[in-house]
Amino acid sequence: MRHARAYGIAGLTALGVVAAVAFAQSTTVPLPEEAPIEAAPLGETAVADLAEADWGDPQNGATLAATCAACHGLDGKATVREVYPGIAGQSERYIARQLALFKSGERVSPIMQPFAAPLSAQDMRDLGAHYAMQQAGAGVADDTVVAAGPYEGMKFFEIGQQLFRSGDPGRGVPACMACHGPTGAGNPGPPYPHVAGQSSWYSARRLQEYRDGTTGESDTRLFDIMHEVAQRLTDEEIQALSSYMEGLHPRPDAAMRAAMARIETGPAPIAAPAAGDPGEADIGTQDGGTVAIEQQGQAADGDAPETGSDPAGPRSEDAQAEPDADAEGATGDPSRQ
Repeated sequence: MRHARAYGIAGLTALGVVAAVAFAQSTTVPLPEEAPIEAAPLGETAVADLAEADWGDPQNGATLAATCAACHGLDGKATVREVYPGIAGQSERYIARQLALFKSGERVSPIMQPFAAPLSAQDMRDLGAHYAMQQAGAGVADDTVVAAGPYEGMKFFEIGQQLFRSGDPGRGVPACMACHGPTGAGNPGPPYPHVAGQSSWYSARRLQEYRDGTTGESDTRLFDIMHEVAQRLTDEEIQALSSYMEGLHPRPDAAMRAAMARIETGPAPIAAPAAGDPGEADIGTQDGGTVAIEQQGQAADGDAPETGSDPAGPRSEDAQAEPDADAEGATGDPSRQ
């Protein structure tokens, strides 16, 4: 009996201890409140960070471009023109800024944003420098004759050509070449993009976005310039302008065209040696100059003769008739390659 009472007392004691522990564990002591943490969105400063980056390194850019090659190609020429835009010849600053806009989310693209996210500001400048050094390609403009409407009788690309070169002063539409240049090469300073040779579907989509006036960019100064222009364009004009720019490409100057013509027609016939010492006889050259036979022998051994003549040769009649603007890279009919 005495043992049973002892066990009972011990059990009550243990129960009391357990209850005390449980009470202690269920009692909370509030910690002092701290200021809430504000997490900045990933890439929020991406555009501003470009100002701190150095000029791009094209060699490092070429290495980074391996990731871009599947769509844009290592040389910036789209692997599928109907799907991806070309970026060859685009200015360094423009490419870097667009990548920064993708990273910050100010420009939305489910394809581009994952690729831009891990890039630093310097990476963006390096990629821009690489692609800026590549030769831009070109497509073919649509030369279908317009059957009806205000542009009836004109070739489709000519509508775009007119807007690109002259604008429409009556509607307050400036000439595109005022900012993008007569050959569409752009202006790397502001930066205004290179537009020549770009796929027409892409240019049309961008012009429509500008016309709609919807953007996520925090700094809208450049966007607003294009919105002011594009809002006055019709669907037909946007499509025609995009077609013209797709076919736009630098035209060979007069000297280059003359050289190309000589290659197509073959070399000029060699003149017969003059009477006298055969070692001093002259022969005709493609550019109309003369070279001593002794010098010809030196040329055969790998030493180029010094004739003092223009290596490009004289201009053809067609070349001489071209205006000076052509000789400095003016564009030809963009519907023809």
